[in-house]
Amino acid sequence: MNDSTQRPAWPVALTIAGSDSGGGAGIQADLLTFAAFEVFGTCALTCVTAQNPRQVTGIEALPSQFVAQQIKTVCDAFPIAAAKTGMLYSTPIIRAVAAADVQQGIPILVVDPVMVAASGARLLEPDAIEALCSDLLPQARVITPNLDEARILCGHTIESVEQMREAAREIGDRYDVACVIKGGHLGGEEITDVLYDEGQELVMTGPRLPAVETHGAGCAFSAAITAGLAKGRLLDDAVTQARAYVRQALESARPAGAHWPLHFLANYETKPPA
Repeated sequence: MNDSTQRPAWPVALTIAGSDSGGGAGIQADLLTFAAFEVFGTCALTCVTAQNPRQVTGIEALPSQFVAQQIKTVCDAFPIAAAKTGMLYSTPIIRAVAAADVQQGIPILVVDPVMVAASGARLLEPDAIEALCSDLLPQARVITPNLDEARILCGHTIESVEQMREAAREIGDRYDVACVIKGGHLGGEEITDVLYDEGQELVMTGPRLPAVETHGAGCAFSAAITAGLAKGRLLDDAVTQARAYVRQALESARPAGAHWPLHFLANYETKPPA
């Protein structure tokens, strides 16, 4: 018997990002994170990479019009509650994504301004930063730069939590968006992230975990925020839950060779998030 009309509908999210052949970041990380939050994940692929946790050996960008076609085709069939971007790589892709976001009426956009891989490889062409800032960032509900990306976006050094707070405020006001700066690269025994949204600030601090060789935490963080927003959470709640999710995924990481991938579904060993 078909009882589909009596079942609750999936919240649906869209990730617009690159593929990581190593499985730890990119759309692979995004879709696993969506699943962990019981959000149905769809995707539009921007690039195919040949990479593992230690190196990126090749990048093949898809034609910008095909990226836009993927977004339209997904939106034609699914009620997208929130979308996120990751690796966009080039100016044509950024502009195609920005136009598709408007044309498809995507209600919430989370922009993870991916510029460099954890291995050090460049994931955004240098001349694409201007398009990212002018075309895409103003359309976002929230952007999630790490320290290096935040330095590029604000144009000055960030060497302290106070400077993180100033940079989040500066970036948020400049692009009229919420901004959460991830402070993992700052050093010290604690990790501090700063959320700035419409004049309000939330400073979140926790103990630093022992270092392991991993990557994809930034992708998981922005995907978790996207999932929370897709489920109707307020932004500060979505960010707080995303931090807790990533921490649990890092604490539960297991070795796969010399690498320690995040345990994206660790929460199912206890109970799924509400």
